[in-house]
Amino acid sequence: MSVSVRIPTPLRKLTGGADEVSVEGATVGDVIESLEAAHPGLKERLCDDAGEIRRFVNVYVNDEDVRFLDGRATALKDGDEISIVPAIAGGC
Repeated sequence: MSVSVRIPTPLRKLTGGADEVSVEGATVGDVIESLEAAHPGLKERLCDDAGEIRRFVNVYVNDEDVRFLDGRATALKDGDEISIVPAIAGGC
């Protein structure tokens, strides 16, 4: 099934500047693998060495944080929208 993935500005150099890409996947984990196949280097920025989504990367499926769903195993349906949002920290 095809889903749309919104790419944050810091990762767009890996997608040729595209702010949104379409990939296939039945779960969030499948989509990450599809993203890596189409745009090498994305997975290492999204996932840690154990393959889990990094703590400072927020992934949403239709505005729902996957941390409160099933993480990488979150099931998708055709037409879902995934947003990748890097956490921002700093300040005084």
